[in-house]
Formats: sequence, structure tokens, C-alpha cells
Amino acid sequence: MNTHDKAPTKGILEVITGCMFSGKTESLIKRAEELGTTAYQAFKPRIDDRYSRTEIVSHNGGKIVCTPVDRAAEIGHRIKPETRLILIDEVQFLDEEIIEILNHWVLKEYHIVVSGLDLDWQGLGFGPMPQILAQADRVDKKFANCAICQSPASRTQRLVANSDDILVGGQEQYEPRCLKHHNPHSVKLAAKRVSQGGGSQGVADHVV
Repeated sequence: MNTHDKAPTKGILEVITGCMFSGKTESLIKRAEELGTTAYQAFKPRIDDRYSRTEIVSHNGGKIVCTPVDRAAEIGHRIKPETRLILIDEVQFLDEEIIEILNHWVLKEYHIVVSGLDLDWQGLGFGPMPQILAQADRVDKKFANCAICQSPASRTQRLVANSDDILVGGQEQYEPRCLKHHNPHSVKLAAKRVSQGGGSQGVADHVV
């Protein structure tokens, strides 16, 4: 769903969301270019250091310089007076305080664009994303292609025997799936076997 047609003329919160490998970060970087301002600041959670610690990097290699943060409150403390556009990647990894911070800066008439996963590997709302989506002025929902059937994918399939809520990774740990082929239950079973000493970390062959 894309609701770019109508929006408030002052403070705006845009959300780019979808499963992994759907082009969210690429769209975030392009959105910064489309808005045509150099008066922006970009942030991302420090936990996401897959490609760079100080850049937002898409899977296709696009990048912009950013400030890594451990907590949402750090963003509010680092906004400069001349900034008009705030970009945040992987917003699902931030704590719940990000909701209040986003509202605060929208009320101050800042343009904010955030990107992140709407659902976690189990298909549940990821961190603060459900509330962020609910209060957004614009939502751009992205889809990948299901790794099994190539139909539109809205879920992220974990491929390793790990049932932790958060596991930062890439193509070796995750792939996009449609609802029909999304199977978090197999990951939970494999993780249980590993914890009991009866299986290997890799579960990709069993996740179908």
C-alpha cells in the first residue's frame, strides 16, 4: 500500500515497511534523494552493523552516512537546529520511546522517514512498529519474492536453529516467504533440538 497522494503539509511521518529483502533501505535512501535537501540527519540502531557501523547500506550497495544509536532517546538529543529531514533505518530494533520521539519532532514540523520490518521472524508485530505504523501519515508497504514460489512475500523466514527474538543477519540467516510458505514452527522445533544436543544450527533443508 502506498499513500503518498495526500498528506499533511507540515510535520510528516513516513514509514517504509515490509519483509527482509523487499527494498526498504533502498527506498529510504532514494526518498532522501527525492526530497532534495542536504539538511538531513540519518540514524540507525548500533546493533545493525552488517555492512557498516557509520552508514545506512542497502542490500544493493546504496549508502548514506548515519549516526548509530543504542537507544531512541539519543536521536532526540542529537538533532541539529538546521536539520529539516530525519531518516531512521531498522527502526524496529529501537525501544518503545521512539514512538514519543517521532511524535515530538513531527509536532515541531520535521519531515521524518523511517524504515523497518513490520513483522518479526514469527510473523508478529516487531517492537514499536505496530504503533509507528498506526500513527504514520504515509505508509509504503514493500514486498519481496517468495523464495519458494516467487509470489509476493510479506514474511521473513529464519533459516537457522535460533529462536531468539532478535538475530541480526542477512541471506545466510533469512529469506523472504509468502504466508503459505512461512514456517516459524520448524525453526522453533530445530532450536529446541539444538538446545537438547540433538541437531545442527542449520535448518534450511527442513524449512519448507
